[in-house]
Amino acid sequence: MSIQDEKKRWEEKAISKVIAKNPERKPAFKTTSDLEIERLYVPEGDDPTYAEKLGFPGEYPFTRGVQPTMYRGRFWTMRQYAGFGTAKESNERYRYLLEQGQTGLSVAFDLPTQMGYDSDSAMAEGEVGKVGVAIDSLADMEILFDQIPLDKVSTSMTINATASVLLAMYIAVAEKQGVSSQQVMGTIQNDILKEYMARGTYIYPPRESMRIITDIFAYCKDHVPQWNTISISGYHIREAGSSAVQEVAFTLADGIAYVEAAVKAGLDVDDFAPRLAFFFNAHNNLLEEVAKFRAARRLWAKIMKERFGAKNPRSQMLRFHTQTAGCTLTAQQPDNNIMRVTIQALAAVLGGTQSLHTNSRDEALALPTEESVRIALRTQQVIAYESGAADSIDPLAGSYLVESLTDQIEAQAADYIRRIDDLGGAAEAISRGFQQKEIQDSAYGYQKSVEGNDQIIVGVNRFTVKEEPPKDLLKVKPEVEIAQKQALAALKAERDNSAVQQKLAALKSAAQGSDNLMPFILDAVKVYASLGEISNCLREVFGEHQETVVL
Repeated sequence: MSIQDEKKRWEEKAISKVIAKNPERKPAFKTTSDLEIERLYVPEGDDPTYAEKLGFPGEYPFTRGVQPTMYRGRFWTMRQYAGFGTAKESNERYRYLLEQGQTGLSVAFDLPTQMGYDSDSAMAEGEVGKVGVAIDSLADMEILFDQIPLDKVSTSMTINATASVLLAMYIAVAEKQGVSSQQVMGTIQNDILKEYMARGTYIYPPRESMRIITDIFAYCKDHVPQWNTISISGYHIREAGSSAVQEVAFTLADGIAYVEAAVKAGLDVDDFAPRLAFFFNAHNNLLEEVAKFRAARRLWAKIMKERFGAKNPRSQMLRFHTQTAGCTLTAQQPDNNIMRVTIQALAAVLGGTQSLHTNSRDEALALPTEESVRIALRTQQVIAYESGAADSIDPLAGSYLVESLTDQIEAQAADYIRRIDDLGGAAEAISRGFQQKEIQDSAYGYQKSVEGNDQIIVGVNRFTVKEEPPKDLLKVKPEVEIAQKQALAALKAERDNSAVQQKLAALKSAAQGSDNLMPFILDAVKVYASLGEISNCLREVFGEHQETVVL
């Protein structure tokens, strides 16, 4: 069958079904010169590799996108990653962003929350509310989502070691709003393997961490079916200095480890794989980034179909969120960051992302101001409504350069995965320092190229100007930590502490056995056990991970 015949089949079967349920945004898509834009462009002649390498949107191998109509049906979810200070301050920022047209929330938590420490812990001193919102208990979570309808808003939470606790709090808040766990929508990052290799906010050793993750998979399959149980993250791998190839390879290798762990725990691959999600970085090299996203989709589809025997097409889809590259932002001439973010956001859209966060111009200096966040959100909206980039599916397909880059990235990433398999899989390779060493070497090489002026950074090593010190930066005040400690002390004095101890004892007993931990964590959260108390309970059983030092 010719490519044109295959396209006709796709339009009659896949497209007609989708449009019947969800019509496209416009009856016709045209340029400003009134030239019609087709839904999908394919080669005019025969191409024997087309079906294998590209196919059609919404169909294996998903190179051209995971949805049949992509952005012609609806735009990607526009999220802005936000959170700082107290829950009340962050709630005000969220409501502001929703009023400005944001379509999903993305929550940043402070380091103590990420590491399982309450705000009154000695380990939290000086860090409360600094890089995200401080959440000590369900009481904070109730404030964080006050007047935000959790049956209508999709929420992404960047949390890993304590993901189970924050998810339990989210479920409990929804129930207090009258929203069942069957209705809530969103994602927890819950990707602990990349913490061991690139970021560092881990608590427990790998084996115990993987148990918590697979417990979440199993619990959500039955109780929170619209929740993405993990966002397998290449973002932080790239921020640590990896190349685009390494970002794809190490992220998908982690994905393989999670699927293997879930299958080993007794789950059927098609029961949990449709809720797996990914999280990638978008850098400045526009065409490489577009190719990276396309290669990642194709490679993951092959892995799920050929390696794990996944039969449900949704199990083979790589659905991903993108964030523009924080490590590319410069403190010098910060307005230049607006252009960098625009290029990166465009790469994510041309590469077929499902949701997108655009960084703010001042994030190399401090937490972003409301004005900066608004510009970052407007960047997405201009791309969506004015650029035309969303009017045709996978518009760069067929470019000799883009297709070559896609093939090269897939092949090199697959080779890395084979090397990781030979070492015993992602977790074992991490324990040996393999990924860490590769990332370090890549980061070192890039930094040398910048210092040697082979890599030009506008405003940093060329086109520099004398600048005044930055003004009007957003800073978290010390009073935030004091207020958070006082609120936590009041909560502990007012709650039913005997009920808290009872629920924590039940959780500890479950951790010592083999029961799914999520119901016990949820029970503890509902009686206002704190995040630190729950984490310490698990620390007593599981211990803490000691970092692998790589020289």
